[in-house]
Amino acid sequence: MDSYPMSRTCPLDPPSDYGRLRADHPITRVRLDFDGSDVWLVTRHEDARAVLGDANFSSDFSTPGFPARLTSQPPGPGTFIRMDPPDHTRLRRLLVPEFTRRRMEALRPAIQRIVDGLIDAMAGRTPPVDLVEALALPLPSQVITELLGVPYDDRDFFHETTRLMGDQNVDPERRLKVRNDLRDYLDRLVAVKEEQPADDLLSRLAQGRQEAGVSREEIVGIATLLMVAGYETVANQIAVGTVALLQNPGELAGLKSGPERLAAAVEEVVRHQTVIDYGARRAATADVEVGGQLIRAGEGVVVVLASANRDEERFGDPDRLDLCRDASDHLSFGYGVHQCMGQLLARVQLQVVWETLFRRIPDLRLAVPVEKVPFRYDMFVYGVHELPVTW
Repeated sequence: MDSYPMSRTCPLDPPSDYGRLRADHPITRVRLDFDGSDVWLVTRHEDARAVLGDANFSSDFSTPGFPARLTSQPPGPGTFIRMDPPDHTRLRRLLVPEFTRRRMEALRPAIQRIVDGLIDAMAGRTPPVDLVEALALPLPSQVITELLGVPYDDRDFFHETTRLMGDQNVDPERRLKVRNDLRDYLDRLVAVKEEQPADDLLSRLAQGRQEAGVSREEIVGIATLLMVAGYETVANQIAVGTVALLQNPGELAGLKSGPERLAAAVEEVVRHQTVIDYGARRAATADVEVGGQLIRAGEGVVVVLASANRDEERFGDPDRLDLCRDASDHLSFGYGVHQCMGQLLARVQLQVVWETLFRRIPDLRLAVPVEKVPFRYDMFVYGVHELPVTW
């Protein structure tokens, strides 16, 4: 029996074992290094969609057989990604008006101003410069804090909090304490928003929660989830996506000469560099056959999004970064009722940052060989710890 997670041999490609599994054992039993439990590993695109779109596979942490992740502590109230309908529906519905395409596009000018300011500061420094510290981290941090109405002065607290929560080497008790510290902070902030509402998402949630049948504790949980999910994933997508673009100069040249390809290019980079490195976890609540394999009620499942996004049956020559490819049905943002709520916001940030970065600094390049870049092999969200660049 294979163990999971599996090791990469190339930093810009998922483990090569995934290709073997897709060909020979697309749905197979593996043993989790986290806790020694056995689960089904799903590696093909078609099977991944089948599991993620089937209500018989639960996202609820408390469902028998659900794959644990280093800690047995259940998520707090409001963490709707770890809930099933109807509670998932009740909480997610509260956010739907906040993440419409129209509202996200309305944020584009503000995001552009943030990116311009960060690149102004970056370009004014003597290279090499760490792109993570200068751009990848502060952009989503500013965006999500402004969106929620969180004081940006507290950004260092959020940087450290999300770093510790995503580090698999951190003791589970410390990770739990950090998560609770973040919830305590946001609890105090929600209390302020209830008394002194402003024009921000957190104020609207706090003001509308009673009518929606949502508790204050659940609002705090939603805010915690949005802070973590809206920050670390985008930051690492910017960083590792930039590495991939710089390592493919022919594709990057096409992007620079054809900005109308930007939206499609972002989809391909997100497909090629899937930062959700540990898959989507589910537990079967009924006996279900997927891809010819019977999965029984009470058995855990891990859907490997990075493998599904490199499935040869769906994407021709999948290991090649091809910015002209139609990658629109990649699974980097998930699939089904749990598809990422903030995917439109993430797309706008990625479009703005890469268009502006390579227009403003067209001869940007790595300052060290790619082998010297410290990739995040030790984190739940893949990316790089730092990215030295020059021009």
